[in-house]
Amino acid sequence: MPAATAKSGKSAASTATATRTRKKSTAKTTRKTTTRKAPAKQPFTVALVGETPAPSIPVTEPGQFGRVNILDITPNEERGTYPGRVELGEPFTMTAQVFIEGRTKVGATAVVRNHRGKEMARVPMTCTNPGLDRWQVTLACGERSNVKPWDPEFAAVKRQLGEWTVTIEGWEDTYASWLRDARIKVDVHDDVENALDSGAELLARWAATADAKLNATERKTLQAAAKAAADRTLTPAERLAAADNETIAALHESNPLRDGVSPSEPQRFRVERPGSSFAAWYQFFPRSEGAYVDPDTHKIVQGTLKTALSGLERAKAEGFDIVYLPPIFPIGVTNRKGRNNALAAGPDDPGSPFGIGSELGGHDTVDPLLGTMDDFKALTARAHELGLEIALDFALQCSPDHPWVKAHPNWFRTKPDGTIAFAENPPKKYQDIYPIDFNADMAGIEREVERIMNLWIEAGVTIFRVDNPHTKPVRFWQDVIAAVTKKHPEVLFLAEAFTRPGMMRALSYVGFTQSHCYFPWRNTKEELEEYLGTTNGDDGYYQHNTFWPTTPDILTAYVRDNGIAGHAVRAVLAAMGSPSWGIYNGYELIENKQRPGFEEQIDNEKYEVKVRDWSETSKYGIAELLTSLNAIRRNHKAAFSYHNVTVLPTSDPSILSFARHTPAELTGTGKAETLIAVVNLDGHDAHQATVHFEMPDFDVDPDQGAHLRDELTGREFDWGWDNFVSLAPWADVAHIFTVVR
Repeated sequence: MPAATAKSGKSAASTATATRTRKKSTAKTTRKTTTRKAPAKQPFTVALVGETPAPSIPVTEPGQFGRVNILDITPNEERGTYPGRVELGEPFTMTAQVFIEGRTKVGATAVVRNHRGKEMARVPMTCTNPGLDRWQVTLACGERSNVKPWDPEFAAVKRQLGEWTVTIEGWEDTYASWLRDARIKVDVHDDVENALDSGAELLARWAATADAKLNATERKTLQAAAKAAADRTLTPAERLAAADNETIAALHESNPLRDGVSPSEPQRFRVERPGSSFAAWYQFFPRSEGAYVDPDTHKIVQGTLKTALSGLERAKAEGFDIVYLPPIFPIGVTNRKGRNNALAAGPDDPGSPFGIGSELGGHDTVDPLLGTMDDFKALTARAHELGLEIALDFALQCSPDHPWVKAHPNWFRTKPDGTIAFAENPPKKYQDIYPIDFNADMAGIEREVERIMNLWIEAGVTIFRVDNPHTKPVRFWQDVIAAVTKKHPEVLFLAEAFTRPGMMRALSYVGFTQSHCYFPWRNTKEELEEYLGTTNGDDGYYQHNTFWPTTPDILTAYVRDNGIAGHAVRAVLAAMGSPSWGIYNGYELIENKQRPGFEEQIDNEKYEVKVRDWSETSKYGIAELLTSLNAIRRNHKAAFSYHNVTVLPTSDPSILSFARHTPAELTGTGKAETLIAVVNLDGHDAHQATVHFEMPDFDVDPDQGAHLRDELTGREFDWGWDNFVSLAPWADVAHIFTVVR
């Protein structure tokens, strides 16, 4: 509006009257002549009579505040260096403190931009704690996809990956501040004219503001409201109602007038490809697939990569996405371990596949007992036909027979007597393994590892599960992962790192997409509630914990002691507790006998070939449960994120409940997605509890209540605020509810 008009001192009413007079005069002129067209109808305008709108103050150096103050954005990058990580389309939550001086109201907006800087979404934030000026928003970078790296459509997905940003914009909410005061003044008849004139000016300015991104209809709505608010022929209540109604409130929500817009520093997010967060893993040893006992010799004949196709079929049937294979390289002979980690191997003991390397080759060679490289390529091709990814174990260690020992003796640490030091973690000793020393030639080792990984990628591998990465320099992995993903950005890395939190976080910073974690040892209600919050909170922007009930190295007392029910409980907790979970095969057969004195299975498959009768799975029902869990996950994928779990209060120490919730605007269906898990942690006794469900937090109208369907049984229930549940290990160990309405 021209400055001269602002200084004229005319009232809003006189300006409005002048405008109407000019329009009437124009209309008369038009009727008297046929040679001139009527001028275009001009929008209603009001002279600036109130306060000057808050300006946007430029921020020219780090640490400066804008007109509106923004602090404590979460998640925040460590040292401003390591961006958070999210899967394409994965819902995530951000919070910030947004405030201004005095009693003026503020608003906040989250602006999402892709890796090219293009604005992809502008989402209003919600004030969740006015006393602490805390604002929150749930966002997504792009849309979720099921496309696999080998699909032709992946090229389009790949173009969306990279470093996105989210900027928090604080702004003075002039309309809300005015409305709060105007309602009071009209109600008590105090300074009404000034209040309503200010409102008219504000509405007119709002209609003309490009930042509000209004369409023509919305602009006309605001202009009409401004005209009515300035019309002194109406009562004060009528004038206020023109500016205070559902239509204007909806525009205030979707297209607000934002004065003094103050952007934060952009918060960076590394957007990764489908499957980087949401994944279901299935592990088997190829040499055990198709293995049988020779009836003549009574010796075990191991399986091959060709017979291992049966493992792919089983993983697919149970609904898994990723098949993880332990090392398939030649196994050393020197100091080969026997059954149950015995120091001496018998003549028929196959050795541990983690004792890598022999005269037949090293990490770039398929063990001839398993087949050839062509056999491996055929296996990956079949996996891709089934929609399965192949993850290959990459254990960076060598047997004494590995070709590197002769070709690169400086890559290994030697003792004072000149002999190479084998791996040990006193009192444990691993005589069949030489650990690599990275101090003499780390650059050379990096180049070799990059070469080998690229070789397996070309053969169809899309994921590497890295054994004990925490025993190697973090910088080594940073260099290797950066080099591999520069050429193959679709490749993911899983860290098998059961170690200190700092090291696990550092590994996630340098590119490990997912991580093994301490889930197997979190068994009580209190432990699980805390760990669910850790896994599915701000830590989940960096470390993506994947929940495995057991592994070849881990068999806990809980799984040992709770039988079939215990296996079912841990499977439900793993599948629902993290977007990424995994099963080590044999779980379906209740293989739960510990090696005495150790938290691992007796007759461990790491040291022998297992002959299994898979027809026996029907006795236990666990394979059926795994299939159901994966179907629930797949059918309700929108509910899964590392940032959306809420623990629900329960009245019994053995009943755990938690919910996953994604609001309607981020599901892609226009309907909110909510899953509720209720689990009896006791594998022996029945328990009852009351579960509290804070309905508004999950977009449920308390007047109608929630209608739930148990995805495991198909039964339906109605829930309110507090709800009775009863679970028995001989019947149902858990409910997994979908909120139908």
